[in-house]
Amino acid sequence: MKKKIPKLLVIVIALFLVAILSKFGLVSNSLSEVLNIFHLEGYSSKYICVLNREDKSLVYAKRPKSKAYPASLTKIMTVIVAIEHIEDLSAIAPVDIDSYKEMVSQNASMAGFYGREPVTYRDLLYGTILSSGGEAANTLAIHIGGSIENFVKLMNEKALELGLKDTHFTNPEGLHDKNQYTTAYDMANLIDYALNNRHFRAVFTKESYITTPTLDHPKGVRLISTVLSKLNRRQQKGFRIIGGKSGTTYEAGQCWATLGIKNNCEYICIVMGTKLNNIHQPNLLQREDTIKLYEKIK
Repeated sequence: MKKKIPKLLVIVIALFLVAILSKFGLVSNSLSEVLNIFHLEGYSSKYICVLNREDKSLVYAKRPKSKAYPASLTKIMTVIVAIEHIEDLSAIAPVDIDSYKEMVSQNASMAGFYGREPVTYRDLLYGTILSSGGEAANTLAIHIGGSIENFVKLMNEKALELGLKDTHFTNPEGLHDKNQYTTAYDMANLIDYALNNRHFRAVFTKESYITTPTLDHPKGVRLISTVLSKLNRRQQKGFRIIGGKSGTTYEAGQCWATLGIKNNCEYICIVMGTKLNNIHQPNLLQREDTIKLYEKIK
């Protein structure tokens, strides 16, 4: 019968090897980052990255640079690329009818707009992030890129520009595609960049939003954040989550990307790949991981 190697001995050996390899520039992880990985083995999420926005350090990490499916976290790139190409957020950008029909047929999450509804670019941005609307994301893509394919090129060019080496997109809405992938680390850095744009920050941190009135929706459509609506302020002791985006497919699992404040410092927390058994009755383990991670920050 084989003897089990004590966990403490494994950690010591790992740290020793990292220290030696780091000296010769063969690994990029700091000792603290490697130790954090061991500390996060009890979490449900397969991939974790907590980034301090002030000094850009990785506070906690678990397989942060391993490739993962992003699901609707994809829409974060969709929105920042769109914002950077829109001249007037109040301009009318009717919902693309073909995209609307396609998203309905794919059973994608929807913002609640109708095909050809004369909404504004601003409405589409909020519909993409808050309600994770597939029709909103693809309508943005078509109005800006002329086609889904052209817009996806803009997404991948942006990823290249930002140095997101392990990220590749094939669609703007986040439906599963084996060739669409990212990492928790890349996603954290993407959000860190995007938050410097005041329009993106406004959308990302909004809890609810009423869209422009139209004939289809005379009172507008009330959009609600799929992240902030799932949080109870009583759960947030010593910190506050002020924005976020969710993503869920069976292949990607449950994913959350959030912006939080603790000790007057902003943190980006990415959790991805949390097990999902029933998409219609999610267990929200990604929420529990997120709360524990914010609590863990010193």
